[in-house]
This record gives sequence, C-alpha cells and structure tokens, in this order.
Amino acid sequence: MSQAPAMSRISARFARFLDSDFFFSYRNSPVAIVASFLTVTLILAALFAPVLTPQNPFNPAELNLMDGLTHPMQAGLGSNRVFWLGADEQGRDVFSALLYGSRVSLFVGFASTIFSAFLGVTLGVLAGYFGGRTDALIMRVTDVQLSFPAILVALLVFGVARGVIPPEFQERVALWVMVVALGLANWAQYARTVRASTLVERQKDYVSAARIIGRSPAPIMAKHVLPNVAGPVFVIATINLALAILEEATLSFLGAGLPVTQPSLGTLIRFGQQQLFSGEWWILVFPALMLITLALSINLLGDWLRDALDPKIK
Repeated sequence: MSQAPAMSRISARFARFLDSDFFFSYRNSPVAIVASFLTVTLILAALFAPVLTPQNPFNPAELNLMDGLTHPMQAGLGSNRVFWLGADEQGRDVFSALLYGSRVSLFVGFASTIFSAFLGVTLGVLAGYFGGRTDALIMRVTDVQLSFPAILVALLVFGVARGVIPPEFQERVALWVMVVALGLANWAQYARTVRASTLVERQKDYVSAARIIGRSPAPIMAKHVLPNVAGPVFVIATINLALAILEEATLSFLGAGLPVTQPSLGTLIRFGQQQLFSGEWWILVFPALMLITLALSINLLGDWLRDALDPKIK
C-alpha cells in the first residue's frame, strides 16, 4: 500500500515534466535531439567498451604484430579477423582503441568539470554573499585567472606537478594530475557567474528572513542561495565538459598529457599523426573524427541548454 502513493507522485512529476516548457523546447529542437542522442551513444559506447570491442587494444597479450597496418574493412594476416576501422603498426584495433581512449577522455572531462564547478561555485557564492574584502580578493584572483588561456594554466600546473612528484610515481598519478590541472584552469567562469547571481539573491526577502530568524551564513548559502543560482552552472558545466575534453586532447597531443599506458583520444591522434605521411591515414582520421563528434555534440547540447534555461531569450 505504501508503494502506491510513491508511484503516483512519480507519475505526476513525470507528467509535469512532459508538459513543461523545457521538454517542449527539447522536442521541438532537432539539433538538441541529435546532439543528445550522439552524446549518450558515445558515452555508453565508451562505458561498455570491454563488451563492444573485440580486443583490449592496450593489452600486449591480445595484439598480433602480423595484423599491423591492416587497412579498414580488411582481414588481418595474423588473426584473420576483419578490422572495421583498420589497425595500427602494432596490430591494435583502431575501433577498440577509439572506445577505450574515449573512456579516458570522458573520465578526465567529467572529473575536471566537477572539480572546477565545485571550486568555482564555492568561491563565487562566498564572494557574492559576504562581499567586501572577501569579494575583492576572490574576484582579483579570478581576473588574473581569466587573463591567461586555460591551456597555459593547465600546462603550468602539469609542469609544477611533474617537478614535485617523484618520477617513479608520475605515471600512476598522471590521470589525477590532469584532472586537477584542467579543474584549476576552468573554475573562474563559474566563480564570476555565480557571484553575480548571488549578489542578486542575497538581497531578496527569503534570505533576509533567514538572517532574521538567526540562521548562520553556511546553511543560508547551501539551502537558500545555492539552489537559486544553479541554473547557469549546468550550462557552463556542459560547455566546459567539451572544452575540457579538447584541452586534454591538446595536452596529450603535445606530449604533456597522459602516458602511453593510459592513452586518450589526444594520444591516439598524436600516434596517428606520426603515421600520416606514410599513407596510414586511418590511424589519425578516425580518432580525430571521434574527438570532433564528441566535442561538437556536447557543445551543441550546451548551447541548447543555455537557450532553454535563459528566460531573456524566450
């Protein structure tokens, strides 16, 4: 009997969602539908890579050198298996490498976006709520951060980490160093946006009422201010997810990113670029197309989300 009211509430909420302006905007936007379909498909393909791929491309025991440089849609000489997207010089299946490399790129993108959003939102709420010297200090640091390209900040953080971490541990923690580097490079946009929204929210009656009844600043910021400034954060996070994936690919392409034992799409593109002028075009083209499709679909989804959540555009 207790499950019936819960199910009815869920059904009512789902019905309200289907009747909302947000869902109406989504189903009338072909770009958003295609972008979301591509994004979800690529993410699921990366998550289920061990099931969908014929080999683990980064396990030497599963590679056959006789399959090296097999052209797309041709059978390898060693395994006699058809390689849909070809194989590289080590006999690594390019299709399998794409899905495994996407897992690394997506993990770095999501983890760095969560870290930068947490840091930027926290600093933005503190600056907007308290004002004064706290606001001035945080905003001056934000201005300095925004004056440098994010890729240079990430390179700086990555370089400092390499100088501090002992060489024997660098390969083990390279993934987390990349997450921290990209997170520290992209927090400023969240801080500035949330600070502006907090300045508006702190003047409203519900915040004043919470102060009058004696609530401390931390609960006010967490339970009252933060939920009302979260809308722009989702938009920035969606767009920054695509930027983080591209920035990680750029660093890996330059050789300053992840090691060869944890190859991302950027690392695969770097390997393919070395083979391009030898005629093995598929080693570069397919990872590049995968990266472009992933970043473009997330970006288009973020653009639609911004339009859907911005009341000024409606």
